[in-house]
Amino acid sequence: MEKIVGVKFKNSCKVYYFAPGKGTYEKGTDVIVETSRGLEYGTVVVPQMDVGEDKIVSPLKPVVRVATDKDRETVARNEDRKEGAMKLAREKAEKCGLVMKIVDCEFAFDGSKVVFYFTADGRVDFRELVKELSSAFRLRIELRQIGIRDEIKLIGGLAPCGRECCCSSCMPDFKKVSIKMAKNQGLSLNPGKISGLCGRLMCCLSYENDYYAEACKKVPKVGAEVDTPDGKGHVVSVNMLKMEVKVKIEQKDSVVYKDYPADQIKFRHGVPVPKTEEEERAEEELKNLLD
Repeated sequence: MEKIVGVKFKNSCKVYYFAPGKGTYEKGTDVIVETSRGLEYGTVVVPQMDVGEDKIVSPLKPVVRVATDKDRETVARNEDRKEGAMKLAREKAEKCGLVMKIVDCEFAFDGSKVVFYFTADGRVDFRELVKELSSAFRLRIELRQIGIRDEIKLIGGLAPCGRECCCSSCMPDFKKVSIKMAKNQGLSLNPGKISGLCGRLMCCLSYENDYYAEACKKVPKVGAEVDTPDGKGHVVSVNMLKMEVKVKIEQKDSVVYKDYPADQIKFRHGVPVPKTEEEERAEEELKNLLD
């Protein structure tokens, strides 16, 4: 077992483990820690505790000390410099004729460098831009190209559900999402309804996928022919939360729609159901989004 404290950094949902040494750090304490990028300012979110060695990456970097008022002033000053730095970087990029979008920037806590994050359609030769920025800031300059999902994670925003985007508020890492997850949950395949602010499939599709993937094995597909206690029929809809199946049964001179518990329905697994033109078109649009 190893003693650790969990620390979060600005604009990050991920918790990083550090060695507390001989100090005691309560939750909410601002601390200065040693990282691979140098000294950084963070906040303790997990007070000192023991964890198994399989949950840490050794050797643990140490907590250097509790943050002081001077450290907080440094962080605030670096934050105030961001807007002007990004404006200048955009002007320099335009001057160099670079097709890129400066998304965010970050001044190192110790003042040794400034990192600019940008998006672009392809690779960008930014060597001339680095020279221009180095001359302007008199600091070491780093430019990092990020993807569209990383951009939303950095700048945040309100998702279609009305809450802050998961990637910028509560998700430590991106999860893999696929069209199949939307199908499992019976969601509309309209790209506008299952895409996030980044234009990619919403991360939250993965949250309940395990349940729906298992439930899909126990219910027939919409349109499939099934045997019910009242005879043969075709599935009209499926409620995987209640595990109920609505079936259309055609009798001699009438049509009956009736709900049955899934365990009362007999059906053949894997029976293909023809797709409508609208479904095929929607799937093609979604595939283009994922490419």
